[in-house]
Amino acid sequence: MKIRYGGDYNPEQWPKQVWEQDYRLFDLAGVDTVTLGVFDWALTQPAPDVYDFSTLDAVVGKAVAEGRRICLATGTGAHPAWLAKAHPEVTRVDFEGRRHRFGQRHNSCPSSPVFRRLSAELARRIAHRYAGTEAITEAIPEAIVAWHVGNEYGGACYCDLCAAGFRAWLRTRYGDLDRLNDAWCTTFWAHTFTDWDEIEPPSALTEHWRGPDHTAFQGITLDYLRFMSDAMLANFVDEKAAIRESDPDTPVTTNFMGMYRPIDYHRWAAHLDFVSWDNYPPDDKSAARMALTHDLMRGLKDGQPFWLMEQTPSFTASRDVNPLKRPGVLRLWSWQAVAHGADAVLFFQLRANRGACEKYHGAVIGHAGRSDTRVFTEVAQLGAELARLGDATLGARTPARVALLFDWDSWWALELSDGPSRLVRYQEVVLAYHRALWDLGADVDVVAVTADLSGYDVVLAPALHMVKDDLAARLESVAERGGTVVTTFLSGRVDSDDNAFLMDVPGPLGGLMGVRVDEWDAREPSIVNPVLLPDGLSVEARLLFELVIPQGAEVVGTYQADWYAGTPAVTRNAFGDGHGWYVAAGLDQAGVSWVVRQVLDRHGLIGPYAEFPDVEVARRVAPDGTPMVFVLNHSGDAVDLPAVATGVDLLTGVRVEHGSPLRLEPGGVLVLAEPRSGP
Repeated sequence: MKIRYGGDYNPEQWPKQVWEQDYRLFDLAGVDTVTLGVFDWALTQPAPDVYDFSTLDAVVGKAVAEGRRICLATGTGAHPAWLAKAHPEVTRVDFEGRRHRFGQRHNSCPSSPVFRRLSAELARRIAHRYAGTEAITEAIPEAIVAWHVGNEYGGACYCDLCAAGFRAWLRTRYGDLDRLNDAWCTTFWAHTFTDWDEIEPPSALTEHWRGPDHTAFQGITLDYLRFMSDAMLANFVDEKAAIRESDPDTPVTTNFMGMYRPIDYHRWAAHLDFVSWDNYPPDDKSAARMALTHDLMRGLKDGQPFWLMEQTPSFTASRDVNPLKRPGVLRLWSWQAVAHGADAVLFFQLRANRGACEKYHGAVIGHAGRSDTRVFTEVAQLGAELARLGDATLGARTPARVALLFDWDSWWALELSDGPSRLVRYQEVVLAYHRALWDLGADVDVVAVTADLSGYDVVLAPALHMVKDDLAARLESVAERGGTVVTTFLSGRVDSDDNAFLMDVPGPLGGLMGVRVDEWDAREPSIVNPVLLPDGLSVEARLLFELVIPQGAEVVGTYQADWYAGTPAVTRNAFGDGHGWYVAAGLDQAGVSWVVRQVLDRHGLIGPYAEFPDVEVARRVAPDGTPMVFVLNHSGDAVDLPAVATGVDLLTGVRVEHGSPLRLEPGGVLVLAEPRSGP
């Protein structure tokens, strides 16, 4: 066993003699796992009553003959043209009310009974053929290590079928119209509903203006986001159930897209046997952002390892500008994924597409089929390293004592809100607080607001706009036993219906934070209000400035400008044996990092390389108890630093003594396995 290595492979685009060449190159690169059949619906079902498995048989059979493990897709990532022609209602209606015709890929209405029936039937037949009692060869079921349902679920539909589905979803959620009208505050603007059929999907034709985030009734749109996430989840569940008829054991997954706003992955996580995701960062300076997303994906299933299902070996093709990964970055970013919990490192794609919109997307093997390119050489070198690593990291967990709360409901509600500022973006606030943790070398679990918090010394809850159920009480429990809770401006504002709490801001968090907020000031990005922190440190604050009235909290930082100069901007409140920190302003990164440093220092959680910029450290513990330390140099310069432990570098076999000098070249990686303590 080892970390699975390979990626998406589409040999149906190429003649069979190219397949022979590809597998020889796979041998050179150490590719052991191929994802097959992601977009094969039109090939496998060329007509309503015709199933033709000849191409997929050949593709799967070749992989098995070559000794590869297979992540086999259901092929339902895009529906075929004949389906749209025969059943026009299967295509989506967009936010502007336009019925789409056949085209693109995210174009299937999740509420369409025809789509649900036929997509599940295709999954059923594929599972029966390749893993069921009538599998075409005995070797194929053994080769299938995972099932891949759909592909990168996303988008939205506003058709009549979805309208009906939304009404049914609302009946289940609210039970009666009185409860719904109360949740949506429909006495505003004469919106009281007296019949379920009066409810329309919130779109450009109904409640919205200027786009999907500008709505007269945030509660309606919030519920539609929840509904659409659930509707697409129902499609996944349909196909998984169809697979299970023939294969009760092989794990089933689908590829998430990290911090993807339209779908609440916490609502999906329980239905996946393991999480997998596609890592396409916006630029080549995204190490901290990727760390957050890896941590989020790992946190979806209580810290279980995930698969890195897709990443480009070189460049993407979907953006206006598609930068090339510099030498060593492919390796560095792959090891970062492993450091944060990946049990598979896979690429999109193994061979470049011949045509269409991804023909210039990076690939392990280019159109010419060469093995002497820089990219192929780096892929092969990484494959050799993963082979040497073996099973050392498989199933390893992250021993985090810090939790960062990430909540899709808060994300949606905050950015749907009219006021205080549309310039405050949930993701950017969360990134700033995670960046501080990353810079300071703290291991962190990024978890749902429903997660068990009893094992954490520190809980960060930035922009926790919506406070649901017993969360406030559970956060108080963290502080009562000696832990620290940090939250920020725009937290504790609304309940689960997105209605304001009828109490002082920050609502149910007020007792823990020891503050009251009556007013707030929002300004354009050019306006800076400096915040003075202890020891004369002055940092900048922008966008939002809450005016804090302490209710027992100690003032830590104060505004330095405008009529509220001298009033609190950062506070700390003693609560039980611990503290609640409240950051009332949009501090710059230096300010955020100062606050997080104080908190981590109190609990002894600052990492060993906190003073080395862009040197990342992460820890994992193998199932047998072996501690492992990953050190990654994301800077453009070599760094000299002391070893933080005694052990063996799993990539080189070299023994390292605690405190001995180490040099990490730019892009350098150290995976240090420490001796186990105790029996």
